[in-house]
Amino acid sequence: MKINLAALAAFSLAASAVSAESLVTGDAEAGRAKAVVCGACHGVDGNSVNPEWPNLAGQHAKYTVEQLMAFKSGDRQNALMSGQAMALSDEDMKNLAVYFEGQAPAARSVSDPSVVTKGEQIYRGGIGEKNVAACIACHGPTGKGNAAVPYPDIAGQYAVYSAKQLRDYASGARKSGGPTRIMQDIASRLTEDEIVAVSSYLQGLH
Repeated sequence: MKINLAALAAFSLAASAVSAESLVTGDAEAGRAKAVVCGACHGVDGNSVNPEWPNLAGQHAKYTVEQLMAFKSGDRQNALMSGQAMALSDEDMKNLAVYFEGQAPAARSVSDPSVVTKGEQIYRGGIGEKNVAACIACHGPTGKGNAAVPYPDIAGQYAVYSAKQLRDYASGARKSGGPTRIMQDIASRLTEDEIVAVSSYLQGLH
């Protein structure tokens, strides 16, 4: 699929005008109590200490709910998360999502300074000759994404985790949400060096 870069950027800008307020209604205090179990991997405040597990602090609640539902339905596969999600009700998911959305994400530095310039070029400008859209078109200049769409907040995410997600998109092990294949199409056009570079850049983005 050929990606219309201009249309993608225009869509993202239009969507960003939608208010992120009250996209998910949940009980943050109930979510805090439920998050004790999640804390073993993601940290009690959503800031993971293991680079293989994603940070949830500050993540858009709508996106978090969608991912939990995908794990529960089997649309997204992970042995540990699928089991955890199966035990959650829709209300539990909303409460957890609202709680983690309200937590402050930890600031991190780039994982590999030697490739950060290349990573920034990909993030901000894409790779035109390969029809790779700039990440900034959907995730914004600071990586905060768009709560309404929802495009996830990827700023400060561990490079190890981000690189694995890009590889999974490229292989088809992970699918984009909704009717498009935007992440699969983009990731499949990236070399391993490009995946490592942009992932390293993301870790230091804030």
